[in-house]
Amino acid sequence: MGVNVKFLRSMSMAFTMYSWLPVPRVRWEKENMAYAMCFFPLVGALVGAILFFWLWLCAKLNIGFVLRAAGAVLIPIAVSGAIHMDGFCDTADALGSRQTRERKLEILKDSSAGAFAVISCAAYLLIYFALWCQIEPDPRAGLIFALMPVLSRSLSGLSVVTFKSARGDGLLASFSKAAQTKTVRIVMILWCLAVLITAVVLMPLPGAFACAGALIAFIYYRIMSYRQFGGTTGDVAGYFLQISELMSLLFMLIALQWI
Repeated sequence: MGVNVKFLRSMSMAFTMYSWLPVPRVRWEKENMAYAMCFFPLVGALVGAILFFWLWLCAKLNIGFVLRAAGAVLIPIAVSGAIHMDGFCDTADALGSRQTRERKLEILKDSSAGAFAVISCAAYLLIYFALWCQIEPDPRAGLIFALMPVLSRSLSGLSVVTFKSARGDGLLASFSKAAQTKTVRIVMILWCLAVLITAVVLMPLPGAFACAGALIAFIYYRIMSYRQFGGTTGDVAGYFLQISELMSLLFMLIALQWI
């Protein structure tokens, strides 16, 4: 198999798993999963592009801040097929249970949503919506917002080949075992640096703050996942991704108040 074909299949695997974009499906094989994480940030780029277009359209049509905020909240969920929000809810259930580590891992596997999942999901969406309501339309700020889904997925991909897995099965464990670790790690770091440099060039203080918010979420993710679950899982990775994007928006909003 040629290198280009291998990369294309890995990219198709990434979009198949983490978006609703209609792409050619490939077989669930280790060879096709080897570089899939390298293309995970491209899913974020798609989310960011649609988000930026929505913000631009709202500015052009003078759409009110409530509808603008609602669209900004729903776009990432719609493009991803809510896979990360599902992980957020499962993790919230496990954390809220305050059970043993083994029991928490069992709760992650349970497809039903408990009270902690419902409450946490509602609280998250309410806070995220409220933050978007505070944002004033600005093209440069819009570009930074559009970069944050790329950064969250780059950090998530980095964790797949850096953090230990809480268990030997599951989606994340499968990608972790199949990944070309060194290559994926380098590509993820390059993605992170590219987002950081671009964001800071666009707006130095807000760009740096937005990236700092994602980094703080990443550090929390590492500490929490090891302490609570003994490592990370696909659900916990989804939980991180949602927290990362909320933290980026919060920190950028704080910075925008200072300029």
